[in-house]
Amino acid sequence: MSGVWVFKQNGVVQLVDSPGSDSCQGSARRKVLVHVATNEVVTSYNVLERILSSYGWERYYDDPDLLQFHKRSTVHLISLPRDFNKLKSMHMFDIVVKNRNIFEVRDM
Repeated sequence: MSGVWVFKQNGVVQLVDSPGSDSCQGSARRKVLVHVATNEVVTSYNVLERILSSYGWERYYDDPDLLQFHKRSTVHLISLPRDFNKLKSMHMFDIVVKNRNIFEVRDM
C-alpha cells in the first residue's frame, strides 16, 4: 500500500495514491544495492563482502542464521539474513546508513 495521507477540513483522513506510484496488483518496485564508486550492483554476498572488507568491515561468524559484519572503529553491526534472496530494502538501507556515500539503494 503506497500513497499519501490527506487530512480534509472536516477531520476525515483519506489515503490517496501517490503520483507515479506502482500500485498495480500491490507489487512494489524491486530495489538494488549499488556501490557508488564503481556503480556496481551488489548481486551476491561475495560481492558485498569484498566491498565491505575494502572499507574495513570484518565478518563475524558467531550466529549461523545471520551474516554479520563489524567495523572496529565504530559500534556498527550489520546483520543480514543468511540467504541473499531474503535481503530486503530495510537491510540495504541499514548498509547505506552505516556506510555514507559508499552505497545507494536504487530502483531496479
